[in-house]
Amino acid sequence: MQVTRIENLPPPPGILSSIKAGFDAVASHVELISFPFLLNLAIWLGPRLQMDSLFKSLEGDMATFWRMFNIPADQVRTMLTTYESLSQSVNLFQLTRTFPIGVPLLMLSAQPPYATPLGDASVWQVDEATLPLWFFAIIAVGWICGALYFRNVADAVQPKEAARVRVFAAIVQTALISTAGSFLFPILILPILLIVGLAAQISDAVANILVLLIALFSMWAIVPIFFWAHGVFLSRQNALTSFLSGLQLTRFTIPTSSLFVLTVFLFSYGLTYIWRLSPSASWVALFGIFGHSFVATALLAASFIYYYNMSAWVQAVLEKLRQGNAAKPA
Repeated sequence: MQVTRIENLPPPPGILSSIKAGFDAVASHVELISFPFLLNLAIWLGPRLQMDSLFKSLEGDMATFWRMFNIPADQVRTMLTTYESLSQSVNLFQLTRTFPIGVPLLMLSAQPPYATPLGDASVWQVDEATLPLWFFAIIAVGWICGALYFRNVADAVQPKEAARVRVFAAIVQTALISTAGSFLFPILILPILLIVGLAAQISDAVANILVLLIALFSMWAIVPIFFWAHGVFLSRQNALTSFLSGLQLTRFTIPTSSLFVLTVFLFSYGLTYIWRLSPSASWVALFGIFGHSFVATALLAASFIYYYNMSAWVQAVLEKLRQGNAAKPA
């Protein structure tokens, strides 16, 4: 059996070198952090949009509904207390963080009276009539800001001769990807939760083994979703073509790409604890917002750099294989 040898090819892009290049790119273009910095600043110092008044008006109906399923009264009270606490801590303006394309938010924790360096924040309440309007308006703002943010970062790291995706096309593809993702994520997650729950009924050991296996194989889904938007902003692809490009990248580079995604996640998740150390009532939190905005933008830039270089490397490998196969004697 003949094996085609791949020679004269550079090694695949490195993980740490891509991350370093992302930080260098943002350090050279600090204006790239303006979207996350200003949006975080507005959510921190601006009014809060909450739905705790709406929740209180529905408490009686919710309690009646739960009792229909013979849930004990003490558990009903506990659930109502928990949901009431959550409704007071959630700021609906944070929905501007759309997935998978969106502006990263630090989401500083806050409880009543929602103290800020400028004084207690004002609170706006939604009702049954205005909730849908607020929801769609905030999501639309999130799509627009996310599209412009990704577009600016992608433009800063790709070659200058490359064509930029148009603003309108970027917003439309962002809306399509976010909408598709909102349907795709439950389809992927709910069956997994159901299977793990059934396994837990059999044995905790079986459930733990199943979770480990799912974690190992989940990268085949996580990596394409992570790179779903990159083809849109680097190659002007549509949502479907960009997703297929991510699948191709995953197929040929799953060990390295999954490690890259894990490294980015650990960087982002770990440093978030540091950025949230400052109390929201202190101006020191401003440094946390700046640090979070800088690191999040640098990691996004690193992902664009990694995707661009790795895609070029894969194409070079495939071309070398095609040339090798064409050179074989008949």
